[in-house]
Amino acid sequence: MISPRALPSIAEVLAATRVVAIPTRTRFRGISVREAAILDAPSGASEFSPFPEYGDVEAAPWLAAALEFGWGVTPAPRRAAIDVNATVPAVAADRVPAILAGFPGCRTAKVKVAEPGQSLADDVARVRATREALGADALVRVDANGGWTVDEAVAALAALEEFGIDYAEQPVPDVPGLAAVRERLDARGIRIRIAADESVRKAEDPLAVARAGAADLLIVKAQPLGGIARALEIVAEAGLPVVVGGARDTTGGGSRGRPHAAAPPHRAR
Repeated sequence: MISPRALPSIAEVLAATRVVAIPTRTRFRGISVREAAILDAPSGASEFSPFPEYGDVEAAPWLAAALEFGWGVTPAPRRAAIDVNATVPAVAADRVPAILAGFPGCRTAKVKVAEPGQSLADDVARVRATREALGADALVRVDANGGWTVDEAVAALAALEEFGIDYAEQPVPDVPGLAAVRERLDARGIRIRIAADESVRKAEDPLAVARAGAADLLIVKAQPLGGIARALEIVAEAGLPVVVGGARDTTGGGSRGRPHAAAPPHRAR
């Protein structure tokens, strides 16, 4: 949290800012270089890194988070350790073992699916390779980034059910669609939970998905929501389990987000 009296001047922010460009290991959202403004601030290194296509309104919460991290006070953590997941990009199945090898000891993986230009068969092969690499006792999740229609989501999740999917993150783009997918999966006896991401962090009303009963859990990310204090307010008001995610942060930004992951009173398992 940051009080108005603690807000720095524009000159202070600019003086504390340096821009970095970091090549990514795999292409994501059409990006192969992640650009970020790193702020060397009084409370520690902070980060402002909205995606290039964002306008001023969508980027504003990211700036609020950067100011909170750099000039405010973050909540005290409730736990001394946090679990993390590996992320498997929308790559060919034969690349999955090498990617997972970069996350030694990690027992949870999030697999990207619904990539434009790819097929359901590509998704199935990638998820199968992930399950085979991690074993039966690991958690495997899928993330469609809103890339399916309701019909496509139900068909895809039915095809992926055999791999023991923990939850599907943002299978469709809007709240009514999430509710429809959840209802249809339940009617078919498919036990895959629905997680809301974009319907929280990109929504004018981030609590609408919880009020609609459209998701089993929420993905919360400090930068897009305007900082840790605001994210924790949403968690408290929603009353749902949460998974704390990153927003393609740099190492510096990720380190500032770790208190966020350690702060919620309850998390999804």
